[in-house]
Amino acid sequence: MEPVVVLALVAAIVVVFLVASSVRIVPQARRYNVERFGRYRRTLQPGLNLLLPVADRINTKLDVREQVYSSDPRPVITEDNLVVNIDTVLYYQITDPRAAAYEVADYLQAIDQLTVTTLRNVIGSMDLEETLTSREEINSRLRAVLDDATGKWGIRVNRVEIKAIDPPHTIKEAMEKQMRAERDKRAAILHAEGERQAKILTAEGTKQKDILEAQGTQQAMILRADGEAKAVELVFQAVHRNNADAKILAYKYLETLPHLANSDNNTFWVIPGELTEAIRTVTTAFGDQSAAGAPSLAQPEEAATAGPGDTAYEGRPPELGAGSTASLDAAAAADEAGRQAAAAVSDAKAEAAEAAKSPQRGQRSEGA
Repeated sequence: MEPVVVLALVAAIVVVFLVASSVRIVPQARRYNVERFGRYRRTLQPGLNLLLPVADRINTKLDVREQVYSSDPRPVITEDNLVVNIDTVLYYQITDPRAAAYEVADYLQAIDQLTVTTLRNVIGSMDLEETLTSREEINSRLRAVLDDATGKWGIRVNRVEIKAIDPPHTIKEAMEKQMRAERDKRAAILHAEGERQAKILTAEGTKQKDILEAQGTQQAMILRADGEAKAVELVFQAVHRNNADAKILAYKYLETLPHLANSDNNTFWVIPGELTEAIRTVTTAFGDQSAAGAPSLAQPEEAATAGPGDTAYEGRPPELGAGSTASLDAAAAADEAGRQAAAAVSDAKAEAAEAAKSPQRGQRSEGA
């Protein structure tokens, strides 16, 4: 019984092994390449798959999802003989598992080497500045070359991106100095533009201020001239309305002369030619009044020469002698002339003041 049991156990183990080796479950997004007696047979799809025991075996297991491959920095020489280190990022996807397994030994290494050679060809036709500013163009040219070359390998290159471009340290310092100089230049230009605008605005403000001040001064002078003209017109009308004689006008003329020298800036002033005529008019006016009062002063002389029997001098007190009478008459005449002159000046001032007030009264009555 023991040998039979052993054989049964062996047979059961063999059956289980054969069943286990003939059943394969493939996960989603995976592809298995099956070989039969060393030759490619088929590619297993996701799900439950049956194989021929012992004859079939799985050679490669591939992931058909999009993959990301990042290469190490590689030195590349530009057109202006500068060495820069460039590393790239590759996005690819397996579209044909059979070709990816049997057309190329190591598709990742093949893609990496193809990327480096293509990148050196592209960068070799550009200078450093163009390389730094033409990433989109480099990416598109790399993708076109890689997609065309990897198509027969069953791989589709979706995108190629340059991750970093690392120029030499000396070039970095020169670029930093250049950028600093550019920033200083732009700052100086902006500062100069600001100062220019400030000066322009200041000049415009000063110009506007001068124009406004000139206009204000002009309007003030015009208003002042209008006021003086109206004042002269009112005085002229008052003089003609009150029928002022030559004595009052001559006195007002003389009264105005001292105001010519009131200003502190006047070092000399001119006496008008009409001054003598005005003085003559005033003198004549005062002389006429003195002449009119002379007969009253001469009456004592006539009384002194009249006889005792003259009826015109009856009832008068007795006269003094000839010498004393002459001296008293001269003194009285002088005093009387002085009083008359002072009275004439007072009358002239009163008439002038009345003539100046009369226009104001007329304006008040018109306004009422």
